Amino acid sequence: MTWPIVWNESRSVNEEENRFEEAAIEAEFETGYREETREEARRGVVTRLLRMTSGSLVTIIGVIMMPLPGPGLLIVAVGLGILSRDVAWADRLLQIVRKRLPSDSDGRLPRSSIVTMTVLALAGVAFSIWVTFLR
Repeated sequence: MTWPIVWNESRSVNEEENRFEEAAIEAEFETGYREETREEARRGVVTRLLRMTSGSLVTIIGVIMMPLPGPGLLIVAVGLGILSRDVAWADRLLQIVRKRLPSDSDGRLPRSSIVTMTVLALAGVAFSIWVTFLR
């Protein structure tokens, strides 16, 4: 008796996925770079989802690194930079974060700051590994 119910539920889930995919492709046609085919639109949707996922992940890692020694704010800025291609609020937040980053007269991050933050991050990771596994 339950087999038709399970089959109907899986069928409705499949129909729901198809509707979601169709809506995403239609939105890509409207907002994308004017793709010529459905395959290009599908590729655009996948690319956008991957970019948003990776940007979110990098931003979260940067937020986690904020209290730790290392380039936490710089990693947050990189994650927001990835996200800002697809999300307007990330671009606005990136402008605020950029004001907090140390910069020289032309607004660029000095190489010495990048090297210092990277060395401190690697030292923190090495120390954590030493405390956790080698001690």
